[in-house]
Amino acid sequence: MGNLDALKYCLDWNHSRPRLARRDRRAFLRTSSATAAAAFFGLGSASRLLYAAALSKAQRDKLTPDEIIAMMKKGNLRFRTGRETPHDYLAQQRASASGQYPAAVILSCIDSRASAETVMDLGIGDVFNARVAGNVVNGDILGSMEFACKIAGAKVVLVMGHTSCGAIKGAIDKARLGNLTGLLAKIQPAVDATSYEGERTGQNYSFVDAVARKNVELTLGEIRKGSVLLAELETGGAVKLAGAMYNIRTASVDFFI
Repeated sequence: MGNLDALKYCLDWNHSRPRLARRDRRAFLRTSSATAAAAFFGLGSASRLLYAAALSKAQRDKLTPDEIIAMMKKGNLRFRTGRETPHDYLAQQRASASGQYPAAVILSCIDSRASAETVMDLGIGDVFNARVAGNVVNGDILGSMEFACKIAGAKVVLVMGHTSCGAIKGAIDKARLGNLTGLLAKIQPAVDATSYEGERTGQNYSFVDAVARKNVELTLGEIRKGSVLLAELETGGAVKLAGAMYNIRTASVDFFI
């Protein structure tokens, strides 16, 4: 029986799973390591479990990039099966007020249906998140990522697109509207680079989704090209760059490296 299975068994045995689940704040930090489990959960008086409300530097530093991605995957599984961790956001806010140690930085779209923290069951202090229509990258975002990884210690750079993306549709249809015109131009290379047999229009959401995935792939390339610092961190194994697509209909996040 693994640490998490043992924990679940104890909760069930005490017939107090809902109450104790509220103290299972660090679901994002679950690993098979006994050392890590001991750091996240401790025994209080009687059968009470204590929990850490925010990710500490020591806990974050023990994690590898692959473990962080695995935790994101598990968080999405909890989300799409309706088993999210009940979050005490005030406790997280208080615990992180004196310092933050996020494990990853995410570049995602502004779409109201695709909040990365929500769909991967994350909490305050777990990740940095830069949001912009079409999850495109620019110099300001690259600088933010460099801060997140080199200064703050994040170990994963995740670019997350999503299905039925309005920005992607706009780029395909060559929409023109103020400053949005320049933003959509950044997505055009993905439109041109997408191999697709069928109707290449914004009304064909199969094509829209194919372009969205290609856009994630090209954005990862732009990050490596645009930031020598991040490229070096990736080459040295300190940071991993990854892509993902969130399906707004199925609630599933599909990760790809």
